[in-house]
Amino acid sequence: MQARLLLEDGTLFTGQSFGAEGASVGEVVFNTGITGYQEVISDPSYCGQIVTMTFPLIGNYGITRDDFESVRPFIHGFVTRRYEEVPSNWRAQDSLGHLLKEYGIIGISEVDTRMLTRIIRRHGVMKGILTTGSERVEELQERMGTTPLPRNQVAWTSTKNIFSSPGTKERIVLIDYGAKSGILRELTQRGCDVIVVPHNTTADEIRRLHPDGIQLSNGPGDPKDVPESVETVRQLLGEYPIFGICLGHQLFALACGADTDKLKFGHRGGNHPVKELASGRCYITSQNHGYTVKEESVAGTDLVVTHINNNDKTIEGLKHATFPAFSVQYHPEAAPGPFDSSYLFDQFLDMIREHKLKNPERPRQAQLSEMLRGELQYAQK
Repeated sequence: MQARLLLEDGTLFTGQSFGAEGASVGEVVFNTGITGYQEVISDPSYCGQIVTMTFPLIGNYGITRDDFESVRPFIHGFVTRRYEEVPSNWRAQDSLGHLLKEYGIIGISEVDTRMLTRIIRRHGVMKGILTTGSERVEELQERMGTTPLPRNQVAWTSTKNIFSSPGTKERIVLIDYGAKSGILRELTQRGCDVIVVPHNTTADEIRRLHPDGIQLSNGPGDPKDVPESVETVRQLLGEYPIFGICLGHQLFALACGADTDKLKFGHRGGNHPVKELASGRCYITSQNHGYTVKEESVAGTDLVVTHINNNDKTIEGLKHATFPAFSVQYHPEAAPGPFDSSYLFDQFLDMIREHKLKNPERPRQAQLSEMLRGELQYAQK
């Protein structure tokens, strides 16, 4: 079956359909990863986007249950140069086309993805409509123009209920803005007692969970679309050690008084070089984001830049000058991607332990006695 992709600037691509049938509108972006298409598809940070893979052969190793980064995909379309219908991989449990069809996602192959990527790099990401129907181009343009891009992706992708992954070491509250499974996996591998909470959980609700540290997850969309999350981070800052990843990095920056802006075409792939300023070392990182912290906005805040992107010099890491808090724009859980930056989770736990040594908790018996005295005084009034 034929499929078509129409861009906002009028460029029309025609190819072959795989996956679901129908029509879908989204922001057209590209990812430069050679492998990891399943992790890309299941990354909640792509919610509402039509994803183009620049590597020409997609689908050849199929779909495996263990490689999912969320319970389901949230992308609005998938664009490839060539789609391999029959996978060749002993781990494969399904085909890419069947997965897309199962979740109502349209795929299109036989597209000149080099041309499409160059258009996005030249003009920036733009809206597009992907269809398997026979509508006229004018009808597609009208539908695309009247369909707004979503602004509530965090609410779509975040967990709706609190759940835990028990461990014997530090208790980490993971605020889920659209978290990849890799973050939870990295924390549990280190023995952490992880409690995952929805994106709109308040600071007081988090305090009642008695965390040792706060993990701010990745997630989709514009960080300014979730101002309540910025306020929650602001209230928790200085009270608990905080580690932010991707969207969590941007929310941390906004909570500290910095500003964010949209990149022309974003950073999406597994080969982005990032320089750590303290050591001068370059790390190869996995990235997926369309927004960045504005460099000039950091001046006058308590934030210190720790990492920069070696390609375009945008900010890739921040830390607070006073409080135990830091963040990175890239993905240290690396799914897909290199494992160079997984040490950041160890750095987070070291920060928690140092914070607890400097701020020892009052004995539980003293806390209970004080609480009981307060209840007795209230009863006597």
